Amino acid sequence: MSDFLQSIIDRDPAAKSKLSLILTYPGVKSVFFHRIANFFYLAKFDLIARFISQLSRFLTGIEIHPGAKIGKNLFIDHGMGVVIGETSEIGDNVTIYHMATLGGIAPSINSNQQRMVKRHPTLKDCVVVGSGAQILGPVIIGANAKVGANAVVTKDVPENAVMVGIPAKNVGTATKEFKPYAVEEADKDTSN
Repeated sequence: MSDFLQSIIDRDPAAKSKLSLILTYPGVKSVFFHRIANFFYLAKFDLIARFISQLSRFLTGIEIHPGAKIGKNLFIDHGMGVVIGETSEIGDNVTIYHMATLGGIAPSINSNQQRMVKRHPTLKDCVVVGSGAQILGPVIIGANAKVGANAVVTKDVPENAVMVGIPAKNVGTATKEFKPYAVEEADKDTSN
């Protein structure tokens, strides 16, 4: 738990103490509730798992399906409106900003054929997903990739890519260091 909290302090200049993270950060609470919901999901107590995930959604504004696989040190910053679908897989040290979605592409079409099928994204280690980004379908986002704010990703993304736009296009190579909101130095407009 201490490493998890420290990883957030390392990525968020507004984070002042571990106690403030526990008491005031919805992303921390949602990951905590997800661990409990995921335990019940894996034990096949689906109703309890879904109840816990919905309680977490009510309290935090973040919806994580109990079946999602989440690695170490997931940081959901601000959090409101984040949706993480059932078959999503998230690696270690991933950062997701508010209003981002890890969703399926056709959830209401042929629902029975989609059960027990991988239909949500996989985010490898150290990915940053900007606010409002939509990552849809069973795509793979490579390690250290950055998905910019409001980008729509429907195809696999290579490691170290910087993805922006609708549909998202690779516009450069990400640096290894953490960049908030998936913005690289070359992306900033300096003409103003």
